[in-house]
Amino acid sequence: MYGSILIQRAWQKMLSGRRLDVIDPSPLDIEIGDIAHGLAFQARWNGQTKGDFVFSVANHSILVWNIFSLENPKIEKKWQLVSLLHDAPEYVIGDLISPVKKEVGSSYINLEKKLQEAIHIRFGLPALIPNKIKSKIKNADRKAAWIEATKIAGFNKKEANKIFLEPDEKILKKCKIILKNPLKSREEFLNIYKYLDK
Repeated sequence: MYGSILIQRAWQKMLSGRRLDVIDPSPLDIEIGDIAHGLAFQARWNGQTKGDFVFSVANHSILVWNIFSLENPKIEKKWQLVSLLHDAPEYVIGDLISPVKKEVGSSYINLEKKLQEAIHIRFGLPALIPNKIKSKIKNADRKAAWIEATKIAGFNKKEANKIFLEPDEKILKKCKIILKNPLKSREEFLNIYKYLDK
């Protein structure tokens, strides 16, 4: 507040210099560098994980992409990019664990949906993703959550199996959790983006 004037805003200032309106996002204000940075510094599991570094949403996004690509080896790069960006709105609205999302309800879900559509349009993807692709990404997401839950978030397999989806041995052998400096995670996310955007 300056004097008696209350300044209200719905935009977030990004490191790129963009002002992203979080309520009514424009694809023109979305930059991959901002997404990569925000996700690399956003902790999964509310930071309640083992290790010297948090397991970030960028790390999770890369894990989901890995699983999705392994399970769908001939799928087009655009759908791989959708899998990498499946949690991209969290670079501005944060990562809420599922029980909290459910409690918060439609307001958060609508905000997330608008951001996701703007992000897709920005990167030349369909605003609305076919249900078949969404389902495959959701399965990869649930398998990634199972790996994270059992390896770094303190769940035993019995607990994880009730909530998530246990991957097969092939996935477990190829998809390992490696905790790293957020700047390294940001770089890895951007490198995968560049590979998929060719």
